[in-house]
Amino acid sequence: MKKIKLLTGVAMMSTALVLGACGSTNNEGNAEQSAEENKQMQGNIQIDGSSTVFPIMEAVSEEYMMEQPDVKVTVGLSGTGGGFEKFSAGETQLSNASRPIKDEEKAVLEEKGIDFTEFKLAYDGLSVVVNKENDWVDSLTVEELQKIWIDNGKTKKWSDIRKGWPEEEIKLYSPGTDSGTYDYFDEVILEDAPIDKSAVLSEDDNVLVQGVAGEKQGIGYFGYAYYLENKDKLKVVPVDGGKGAVEPTNETIESGEYAPLSRPLFTYAANKAVADDAAVYDYLKFTLENAGALAEEVGYVKLPDEEYKKALETLEALKK
Repeated sequence: MKKIKLLTGVAMMSTALVLGACGSTNNEGNAEQSAEENKQMQGNIQIDGSSTVFPIMEAVSEEYMMEQPDVKVTVGLSGTGGGFEKFSAGETQLSNASRPIKDEEKAVLEEKGIDFTEFKLAYDGLSVVVNKENDWVDSLTVEELQKIWIDNGKTKKWSDIRKGWPEEEIKLYSPGTDSGTYDYFDEVILEDAPIDKSAVLSEDDNVLVQGVAGEKQGIGYFGYAYYLENKDKLKVVPVDGGKGAVEPTNETIESGEYAPLSRPLFTYAANKAVADDAAVYDYLKFTLENAGALAEEVGYVKLPDEEYKKALETLEALKK
């Protein structure tokens, strides 16, 4: 009897040791898995391009670096065209744009062997603004915008645009020619005609804000977010695209009612960087998951949720 009890005790101890060993192995495995999951990303991500897209990417980057402090994300704002130049030179992994990429820019990237993918981030309503003290401009038609901005070799006064307006010279402030905002305005308003030579041009939207805010006869245009950020010192101008004057708002921009100045905003990713660099992939995934909410926070209009979902599926395909 004692012998049986002893054998039984040994057997129980052996079983406990085996289970303990298994448990230890499982715990080690779980710990390794957990450590892998919690492992901090490391990397250096360079982004440049549109000053209009800059507030979105700046907000995304700040949030991302709080979660991944070992990844340094640098966001520049040299304009859409300037951004594509750096992108084609291999200086950046992502290029922000306030217009679709041009055929000539695609050709340069193809020549350099850089495959890329376009990701839409949000909607913007290019906003026309005048000085806060301007009490005569209540709206402008597309034709009147053309009269103001297209060069005709003459000095323009407000009275030249609409009868009864002041006989004062108009002061113009415009994004620079490297800007996607300029390109978009050129396409839908200027229609490739030369911009008035008197216009002050700058790639920095804050310079334009200060110019119009400081000049009673001033008029300018830039992204919706910059108007919202400075609405206390600027007056937005409703635009009549042929169906009555419409003011830019989240609703009119998303619906396209604010025509012809509603537009999508983009970032372009180098496919190889996404596939080869875990930090770039992770950052872009974070961007697409959060762009809608953060775009709204900084004054733009989010896309429908379905569009972000499709973009994430496109991103996953690049990783494989």
